Amino acid sequence: MKGVTRRLTHVVWVVALSAPAYADEPSPPAPPPAESSPPATAPELDSKALEARIAELEKQLAALAKPTASPPAPSESPVKAATKASLTIGGYVEAFWQWNFNNPSNFITNYRGFDNRHNIFTIDNAAIDLLGTYGPVTTHFVYQIGNTPDTYYLSEPVWRAASGAGPSGPALWENIQQANIAYVAPLGRGLTLDTGVFLSPIGPEGIQIKDQWNWSRSDLFFGLPFYHTGARATYPVTDRLTLSAQLYNGWNSVVDSNIELSPAFVATYTIPNKLTYQALYFGGVERPAGAPEGAPWRHLFDTYAIVTVTPELSFIAHADAGFENNRFGTSGWIASAAYARYQLASWLYLAARGDYFHETIASNSSGSASPIFWGGSRWISEGTLTLDARPAETLSVRLEYRHDQAQAPLFFEGTVATDPSTGDFLPNAKHQDTITVGAVAWF
Repeated sequence: MKGVTRRLTHVVWVVALSAPAYADEPSPPAPPPAESSPPATAPELDSKALEARIAELEKQLAALAKPTASPPAPSESPVKAATKASLTIGGYVEAFWQWNFNNPSNFITNYRGFDNRHNIFTIDNAAIDLLGTYGPVTTHFVYQIGNTPDTYYLSEPVWRAASGAGPSGPALWENIQQANIAYVAPLGRGLTLDTGVFLSPIGPEGIQIKDQWNWSRSDLFFGLPFYHTGARATYPVTDRLTLSAQLYNGWNSVVDSNIELSPAFVATYTIPNKLTYQALYFGGVERPAGAPEGAPWRHLFDTYAIVTVTPELSFIAHADAGFENNRFGTSGWIASAAYARYQLASWLYLAARGDYFHETIASNSSGSASPIFWGGSRWISEGTLTLDARPAETLSVRLEYRHDQAQAPLFFEGTVATDPSTGDFLPNAKHQDTITVGAVAWF
């Protein structure tokens, strides 16, 4: 009976506490006193019936305690979540040793891009890559040092210092591989606007060996621009088609050699894991100010396709052509390259490449234009075979054989003479054959 009494007391307190209080309503009048009558004798309590009644009341109270409807959703907080910043750090080191069968006395494998040292262990490139993102803004910076930047910045224009400006030239810029700022504007699928120093979008090959099928790069890669400085706007029209409009100082120039800007337009179509196709136009005045050729507008047309036939077999086809009408006539070129790669095992690849590059040099009764590419040779070609072993996920060790051939002497062989007036080495061979052993590791 004590348990029943205790539960009944609990019910009474719950009811009392649950009852709404109306402070403004008057208390109901007290009932008139009943006529005196003899006190009634309380009936005997049926404990089982009382316990059942208390249980019923408890169920009713439990039902009342449950909300009859979901509470209204809170209004959106005016304070938005803080934007998160991220920093991605990467980098790589490239090193090689090469034997040139011409055994040149100056230890130079000429017109070879960046693997250009005979019988010398060489650090091709060492780079640290920083990518910072904060909301729609991204900053990308790649610092580099080694044989590669020392080579491909050689064509950077040189400007003398003045009282209010320092000098500009290869030594100032060669450690910068990339330095740019990007903003994704909230337009449609997202319009990316970026500015700074970029690697060239021309052709399928790039500066970083880890992303290439071969150790050396093709003649097309070496002849065409490596980098540009300017601004770009890129928009994904569909999931597969991307268009880009670009405006640069020119070919291979952080600070240009003339006052003209060079526009470029790029269309890229991609089917994931099957096809990448790109078509590009690049135009502009690329002769330095005051050149004998005048200031002709140079047109460059470039296209390539990367096709994955099976997970093991892939091909690349690349074609490039261009011309300029200068004071001596029309200078121009046409070039092509073909690549194939086959995965022999999960850790082993075999790649082959061949290319041909033909240049036309304008001339008339007034003289001849300066060559754009190859120092007077009408054509140059090469064939390359590369074995790529990957014993670890971020390590590539390569063994490569390559043959170079040209119409005129472009390479060095044996004892190499120098020009007595300039001190420049004088090419004395039309061909060269090399074997290269290289390793690249990245993180």
